[in-house]
Amino acid sequence: MDIPDSLIDLQRAADAEWARLAELTDNDEREQQRRAWYEAGARAQAAVTEWAREHEQNRAKVEAAVKQAARHPETGGS
Repeated sequence: MDIPDSLIDLQRAADAEWARLAELTDNDEREQQRRAWYEAGARAQAAVTEWAREHEQNRAKVEAAVKQAARHPETGGS
């Protein structure tokens, strides 16, 4: 499956927001960062859903391929 870079970039952005969240200890900062992570994840999920629909692909398989490409590019994901 040929995953577009735009989907990979959105997933990497969501993963980066998660990493920032994991580093925080202040409750107020964590809540603000949790929202940022949630919004980034929602953008990534919406893009995956749209792409899968447009290309008549199984959404779950597209999501898995995107995450593989974003998190493990050395395995030939992108």
